[in-house]
Amino acid sequence: MHPDAIPVPTEEQLAKLEREVRFMPVHNKNPQVLSAGQLRQYNEQGYLLPFDGLDAGEVHDLRTYFDGVLDVFRNLGRDSYSISTAHLRFARIYKLMSHPAILGPVADLLGPDLVGWGAHFFCKLPKDGKRVPWHQDALYWPITPTRTVTAWLAIDDADPENANMRFISRSHLQGPIDYDVTEASDVVLNLEAKDAETYGEPVEVTLRAGQFSLHSDLLLHGSEANTSNRRRCGLTLRYAAAEVQAFHDWHHKGILVKGQDTARNWANHPSP
Repeated sequence: MHPDAIPVPTEEQLAKLEREVRFMPVHNKNPQVLSAGQLRQYNEQGYLLPFDGLDAGEVHDLRTYFDGVLDVFRNLGRDSYSISTAHLRFARIYKLMSHPAILGPVADLLGPDLVGWGAHFFCKLPKDGKRVPWHQDALYWPITPTRTVTAWLAIDDADPENANMRFISRSHLQGPIDYDVTEASDVVLNLEAKDAETYGEPVEVTLRAGQFSLHSDLLLHGSEANTSNRRRCGLTLRYAAAEVQAFHDWHHKGILVKGQDTARNWANHPSP
């Protein structure tokens, strides 16, 4: 199935699904990469950072590759936020989802059987004026239970000057948080959590190019508009335990990156 043919469920369709939407604490007595302290931090605060992912050569190659992809999409009339399900569009991103530096800590959080089901470039061009409101990813997704970890891989350096991502620490423990639907022209996503900063302390996700952070699918996060002269591009890589199920044809998004999918919950399409 072509990525553009996979439907985006409406708010009404999502509301009708029987989903288990709550944080699933990590219980791992034998982590291979993460320390016991890091597992505790993930359970208590909902995120971990920073990790060294790509070396200087790898991130240079990925940035050069993305520059070309961005030019093609913009020439087709698409914007810099529209390059989603990239692992089913580009062999390079399909392969990147199995990068050992990323899979190691993710497997410690989710277990030995892993699918990668999302890869989305979030690129804030210089002075683009768009913000990403505080939101919880899981509320957008037709999957259950909520056991997805997002690796946010910095393609450019990301810091407060060029509108790095921000987390609300401990907000993942609140379950689904009430939100407003916004149609403002200066936002990228349309669901904005109500009273977000009452749930915890905002944390700046400052990363050098090639580094990545990890966060729970229920952690509130967002970013301000980029008012600087520097681009800020990141690639979100979404991973789930293979036991997670998807609706509305979203199983077509999933590729097995580690272990087994014995229940065959995911389509595991070959590389594009």
